[in-house]
Amino acid sequence: MSSTERRYVISLGCPDRTGIVAKIAGFLAEFGGWIVEAAYHTDPSTNWFFTRQEVLASSMPFDVRELSARFAGVARELGPRVDWRVTDTGERKRAVVLVSKEGHCLYDLLGRVASGELDVNITSVIGNHRDLAGITEAHGIPFHHVPFPVGDPESKAGAFAQLRQLVDTHQPHAIVLARFMQVLPHELCMAWAGRAVNIHHSFLPSFVGAKPYHQAHTRGVKLVGATCHYVTAELDAGPIIEQDVIRVSHSDSDRDMVRKGRDIEKVVLARGLRWHLEDRVLVHGNRTVVF
Repeated sequence: MSSTERRYVISLGCPDRTGIVAKIAGFLAEFGGWIVEAAYHTDPSTNWFFTRQEVLASSMPFDVRELSARFAGVARELGPRVDWRVTDTGERKRAVVLVSKEGHCLYDLLGRVASGELDVNITSVIGNHRDLAGITEAHGIPFHHVPFPVGDPESKAGAFAQLRQLVDTHQPHAIVLARFMQVLPHELCMAWAGRAVNIHHSFLPSFVGAKPYHQAHTRGVKLVGATCHYVTAELDAGPIIEQDVIRVSHSDSDRDMVRKGRDIEKVVLARGLRWHLEDRVLVHGNRTVVF
């Protein structure tokens, strides 16, 4: 059996109780479903149950839409507060990437997609500067420039409206803020909830504002980190998908810290995006379970 064989993914969260696993397993067994990956977790502080299961598509007698329609009955039996979805690994997902001037995250994502390491179709890159148009178009991906005027709230609102129209045209499964240096307004955060993924350094709430790595160097920090999270209306406070750190030394210059920080940002964003696209991230409140 190949690890790349087509699978249906069932993700579910609901109040915990006895019999949930048996009900899901019984439903799949009734149709000959072959479960090849299964994960479970209960959060004792909220009494919330989480599961993610992969079933071989070839073992089921119907397609993913029919599976979803039939599984809706199982979800109803589990109660009114069930959050669930069914997806198909055979359907390649779409992403739109938002950028400004810094290109390290975009370069990394484009390379991973081109090499087949990251299985997603980047349908468009949108930037509020033109700096990254060349590398985007070199990969055969359309680049759109949406300027954001400084000090003109009305024009800025119009820019966000244009941005939303461009993004929504692609109906993306993920909107990736790859060092996009604009704060999304509340209405966009709501419209893209659970799909907009951001990356930033992990110094927050310390070293706020410009040149955080230079501030950290002056302070003599020993760890540089990055956080990948979902975007919410509360700035940089959405549910965290992934974090990691890299050690720095007293001998590192501020330029060394910037370089190491960019390295860890790239890795953390790629991991977080991969897990999101594979439906491994289940959100409950402001916390996540990553299977």
